Order: sequence, then structure tokens, then C-alpha cells
Amino acid sequence: MRLNHSAASPYVRKVMACAIARGLDGKIEKLATNPHLSPAELLGVNPLSRVPALLLDDGTALYDSPVICEYLDSLGDAPPLFPAAGPARWAALRQQALGDGIMDAAVPRRREAGLPPDEGRSAFIARQRDAVARAVDALEREAEAFGELRTIGEVAAGCALGYLDFRYAAEPWRPGHDRLAAWFARVSELPPLAKTVPVG
Repeated sequence: MRLNHSAASPYVRKVMACAIARGLDGKIEKLATNPHLSPAELLGVNPLSRVPALLLDDGTALYDSPVICEYLDSLGDAPPLFPAAGPARWAALRQQALGDGIMDAAVPRRREAGLPPDEGRSAFIARQRDAVARAVDALEREAEAFGELRTIGEVAAGCALGYLDFRYAAEPWRPGHDRLAAWFARVSELPPLAKTVPVG
């Protein structure tokens, strides 16, 4: 398997964290890719020119992170990150959506913040910042029930919080979120997060 990869992408981190949790990281060849340049080797796998994009050995292309993570969860014999049908599955998928939503708000906000300010851009940035704040509040309410990166929801939440540390260190999320901060400190030492700290 070959993964179009960017070391700074929280979505790529999520995929690699799942691969590590499943014991599959050694089976994935990582191809450093700048999606903003739309290189041919990425467009051949993902016409949206986004990472992560996974090319399987049989030529099948998979994207984006929720799809790739669920595919990886179908391989090997490690405990599944995606629970079977029922309340636990819906909770994990909802938590994944919350973690992904933090990334979806934080990633474009950083890009917009580097452009000349105007009223529309300022409103967009404020909306994304507020969305992240609400999402972190929601994770805090659930944090007491979180485990040791045993579900896709926990993996996504960990990667999202790590991205906030990486790109928004001047806006600390930990104050007022003691349970979430304690959980994140604990799981940051586990291989799926410890081995995928973003760089760049």
C-alpha cells in the first residue's frame, strides 16, 4: 500500500495512528506529497488533490481519512477501532465527526489568517474559532468515558487536539478542560500518537 502523505496533516496523522493501532504501519509506503501543487502522482489517486490518499496493491484508490481508516480496520486481527453496529458504533462515529470537524475548522482558518484581513475573512476566522471552542467543550463532557485510543472517535479526537497544539499553541485549549487534558496527556504517550507527532 502507498500513502500520499504530508507530515503536517492531521488527517494523515489519523490514518497513520490507525495503522499503528492495527499493526499495519510497516505495510504502508509513505510518499511525501504537497497537495497544493496537485502533483500527478496524487491526482492519479485522488482527483480532489487532497491527502491522505491510499493506493492499494491491486490499484484501488481510497480517500479520505474516514474511508482509509475504516479500510485499515478491516485488515489484520487487532481489536477493531470501528465498533460493530449499535450504540457504541454511533458514539465512535459521532466522536470521529467531532474530531474531524475540529480539523476541518482549524486547517482552513490557519490558511485564511495568513491572507490580507477583510470583513468576510475576519468573520470566517471567528466562526471557525468558535466552532473549535464548542467542539472542545463537547469533548470535555465525554472525556471521562474515553479509553486508550480504542475507537476511531478517540483517535480522531487525539489527532485534533494535537493539531491545536501544533498550529495554535498561542490559543491553549486546556484551561477549563481538565478531564480532556488529562486524557490527552495519557494517550499522547501511546504509540499511535507518540509515533505520529506532526512536523513542518
